[in-house]
Amino acid sequence: MTVTATSEWQRWQTSWDRQQEWYMPDREERFRVMLDTVEAVAGPTPRVLDLACGTGSISDRLLRRLPGARTTCLDIDPTLLTIARGHFADDDRVTFVEADLTDPAWTGRLPHTSYDAVVTATALHWLDTEPLRRLYGALAGVLREGGVFLNADHMRDESAPRINAALASLNAVRQEQARGQGAVDWADWWDAASRDPLLADATAERFALLGDPRQPKSDGTPRDRPTLTGWHIETLREAGFGEARQVWCSASDALVAALR
Repeated sequence: MTVTATSEWQRWQTSWDRQQEWYMPDREERFRVMLDTVEAVAGPTPRVLDLACGTGSISDRLLRRLPGARTTCLDIDPTLLTIARGHFADDDRVTFVEADLTDPAWTGRLPHTSYDAVVTATALHWLDTEPLRRLYGALAGVLREGGVFLNADHMRDESAPRINAALASLNAVRQEQARGQGAVDWADWWDAASRDPLLADATAERFALLGDPRQPKSDGTPRDRPTLTGWHIETLREAGFGEARQVWCSASDALVAALR
């Protein structure tokens, strides 16, 4: 791969990270705690499944921290997978899998039958309650005995509305300041991807397969998506995990760890 191509993939990887941080300013702290837990449970050379990997943000940090690790990056989004493949093009520690997590047969696409750790962030909130319950059950079969699953996602506690409103107002002010400094939001990022020759074809495929992310997703049908940390912890235990608890939280996000 040429230096120019490498720098372009890095540019898109960095762009994705900055866009995500615009919504989640504690993102790097959350990743640090996630990798602390992986290392504590699975050691310095784990085999890791990066579930709904996106551009590979978690795997990138994992491999820099634990160079002896190996990771399987799984996603369905053509644009994000294109960036991830370009970013890790010369790294034989990374394997890619295209799969739909709502397909009951998705685990059959994995290159390994067992993993030391499964990690995911801000992805599973797209799933309704029953598909997520089924996914948790499938993950119990993917992890080795003693392996760890880590899910960092939007888990908002609605029991404290005044605190939530105050924190939301502060975050809105900070986001507006960041916009003035050139930060891009979700819609702007996808618009730029659709116009870049490097990603235009993959993004057109993404729009056809999964819809245009710049447009509202809701068709007016109420969604049944769990948000409370307690639901995730209880459901993971019901799925066969011996232990599950919150290991980190922010104003609207939490990191739940579950031990097989």
